Amino acid sequence: MARGAYIARTADCIACHGEDYAGGVPFVLPMGTVYSTNITQSVSYGIGGYNLQQFANAMRKGKTPYRHLYPAMPYPAYSAMSDQDISDLFAYMQTIDAVDSNPLAKTDMKFPFNIRPLMIGYNLINMPNWQFSPQLSDSQKRGKYLVDNLGHCGDCHTPRNATMGYDMSKYLAGAYIQGIKAPNITTDVATGIGSWRKQDIVTFLKTGVLQHQAIAGDEMGKAVYHSLQYLTDSDLMAMADYLKTVPPVKSGSAVTPLDVTRLPKPASADMTYNLLKQIDALKAAQARVKPNTGEAIYLTNCASCHGVAGEGQVEAKYPAITGLAILREHEPERLLNVLYRGAKSPLNSMPKMPAYADKLSDEQIAQVANYVRTQFGGLPASNLTGADAKSSLTVSLPYRF
Repeated sequence: MARGAYIARTADCIACHGEDYAGGVPFVLPMGTVYSTNITQSVSYGIGGYNLQQFANAMRKGKTPYRHLYPAMPYPAYSAMSDQDISDLFAYMQTIDAVDSNPLAKTDMKFPFNIRPLMIGYNLINMPNWQFSPQLSDSQKRGKYLVDNLGHCGDCHTPRNATMGYDMSKYLAGAYIQGIKAPNITTDVATGIGSWRKQDIVTFLKTGVLQHQAIAGDEMGKAVYHSLQYLTDSDLMAMADYLKTVPPVKSGSAVTPLDVTRLPKPASADMTYNLLKQIDALKAAQARVKPNTGEAIYLTNCASCHGVAGEGQVEAKYPAITGLAILREHEPERLLNVLYRGAKSPLNSMPKMPAYADKLSDEQIAQVANYVRTQFGGLPASNLTGADAKSSLTVSLPYRF
């Protein structure tokens, strides 16, 4: 059961089914909205009546005793789960308290996707053939299992083909997930994480933050908070070992290499947690800034969280934004979408990035984007217009099925 609890964390069951496993988490798709189900020990509403084989069929084949599941439940990834992991997870799930109710909202799919037996055809076409390359080391094989199967990273980072299966020609090269772009995590240096060291990958997976590079928000933030931070160091290093073997795929926006000499420095070493100094620094900056500029917009709307110099507030969980790759991308779609739409946090009690679509004009959003790209991203210039900002919202529908 203890090992099964670790498998549940690794598979990130909480992110989809909730902390009480009672379901009801929505997945907004092009063909309708899927709500996760109750997987507590309720006999009437959950999986309390399942035996081990029925549980394994649901996990690996997307087939319960009563119906076919939609692959919002990542059974194509779980299809390669080991017998031991399935058995241990089943033992753990039997310890979950029953919640004797269904989620209030029900899955609502458009015709013909509301015909669940169609999933038989989907499975025939799209179930992956997960195999290990003989060239992989034991650590890399473990990492591949964690990345491809238990962690199902491809559900967010691998785009879908015309039949909504994984497009393995762009394996882990980035995709839209519920309207948000999950980045390229192949070894391509220009558009992926090819420049990251193994320890960089481990640090990011463990903490959700890599200084001067990335912050985990939205779905990745949930993955770190509910799952990845609990993994052992050896498993995290195994994932890093494997990710460094993934062939490079050039996909998404290239990133300008970071010039750290162009980044601003906080006025003092304790600025990230000294609230009084932050207030004084903000007042001084606002007194000298020219009105109606990107800097003025930033100081009014952003600096109280991210700091005058982009240093953030460590203890309050407001992240530093200096040097982030999202500021240095040649095509700033991701940055502009964050400014328009905001970013969610794993928990309601944690800070979240507010949306500015109804607070700032397109031109103002372009101005603040230009400011943070040059001031905190280190770019020599950024000349986005209001039209550029508005066009960034024309994104593809989410690929997650």
